[in-house]
Amino acid sequence: MSVNFKPLADRVLIEPIAAETKTASGIIIPDTAKEKPQEGTVVAAGPGKKDEPTTVQVGDKVLYGKYSGSELKLDGKDYLIVKEGDLLGIIG
Repeated sequence: MSVNFKPLADRVLIEPIAAETKTASGIIIPDTAKEKPQEGTVVAAGPGKKDEPTTVQVGDKVLYGKYSGSELKLDGKDYLIVKEGDLLGIIG
């Protein structure tokens, strides 16, 4: 899961977890009705700000706001780059 990208300051690079394509009862969800994912895995993290080191680590599963961050594509994969302050929490 190595990416040739190093975020600066308190930014974190996240690989979003794919949105569900079926409901629990088996109904297929069309692309137009899918929710934007709010959960992902940290792929890279910056060093943090002065006197505030980054608290998330590579491999952590995190929850983030629905409309936070900037989407980008690296090596054909979709990623999201967010400030650490926009993360809602780490999923155990």
